[in-house]
Amino acid sequence: MINLSELDNNQKTSLANSAFLKSCRGESTDHKPIWLMRQAGRYQKEFQNIRKKVSLLELCKRPDLVSEVTLLPVQQLNVDAAIIFADILLPLDAMGAGLSYVEGKGPVIENAVSSLADMANLKTIEPNDLNYVMDAIKLTRQNLKADIPLIGFAGAPFTLVSYLVEGGSTRDFKKTKLFMYKQSDVFHALMETISEFTWRYLNEQINAGVQAIQLFDSWVGCLSPSDYKQFVLPYSKKIFDNVKKSTTSISHIPAIHFATSSYGLLELMREAGGDVFGVDWRAPIDNAWQKIGHDRAIQGNLDPHVLFADKKMILEKTKEILRATKDKHGHIFNLGHGVLPATSVDNVKYLVEIVHDLGGNK
Repeated sequence: MINLSELDNNQKTSLANSAFLKSCRGESTDHKPIWLMRQAGRYQKEFQNIRKKVSLLELCKRPDLVSEVTLLPVQQLNVDAAIIFADILLPLDAMGAGLSYVEGKGPVIENAVSSLADMANLKTIEPNDLNYVMDAIKLTRQNLKADIPLIGFAGAPFTLVSYLVEGGSTRDFKKTKLFMYKQSDVFHALMETISEFTWRYLNEQINAGVQAIQLFDSWVGCLSPSDYKQFVLPYSKKIFDNVKKSTTSISHIPAIHFATSSYGLLELMREAGGDVFGVDWRAPIDNAWQKIGHDRAIQGNLDPHVLFADKKMILEKTKEILRATKDKHGHIFNLGHGVLPATSVDNVKYLVEIVHDLGGNK
């Protein structure tokens, strides 16, 4: 049973009436809501100062520091939602995959999976193995403004499996696809294991106090529609169905379904589930919305590289998205992926100001 008794009725009402949650429901708002993936991160001096003292994994396991960095962009940028600072690969760390982060390489998985025997060596985990995430959510919710929703998230099964199989980041997903085709039974078993954990993990985040959840399937755009339907859709659907089923007794918790390079998969992603669909910059947002259906909300889709341009270009590119979503309820402005390192904080602030000033959504 979901328990949100720690939020009083006034706060629940204030949160429900926030521009972000109203847009998730496709309702009229007094301004266009905006939040940004990786809105807390390496582009901020304050974050850099913390990272000089602790590793990324240490940071993720310190609720006090997680809460601090989660709250920073709300105070600094005036965004309409906070997202708990964490990493999608934390479950792999708990599974004993040997997760580390190497400067210049990103995440590295020491115990990569290439066989059933490798899979058998992974630990079976429960959501309470990541209790530090829930503790950070509770602490952040206590210190967050009453009208600012908090978003929880998890990595989708395909994206986590791709990291496990590749041993880290990749551009061509060769190992993942060969594993999927040649060892389909093992691939499906991994997907089942991770999907079962993921929906329970997201439910625990809801219990801890988030008002929305996002499933990051960052790398699923590398697949054909037929492969998505066979190897991914059943597991993503299981996650969304179980989260929805578990939250029927409380105010609806919106679920955001995000992927990059996903234009050819959007109809299938809708079938898998979600109330809001996050799209990247590789297709016009109005075209993507038409494929998804206007009875669902949409999130996106400014190219993060635009924030390295001058303010004239930022304004022009932002207006393009605002024009494409004008007079339609249910658009949440965001980037098509996360804020990049070395992005100017002033440019990010400027983006938020533009969206709030020009994105009237009544």
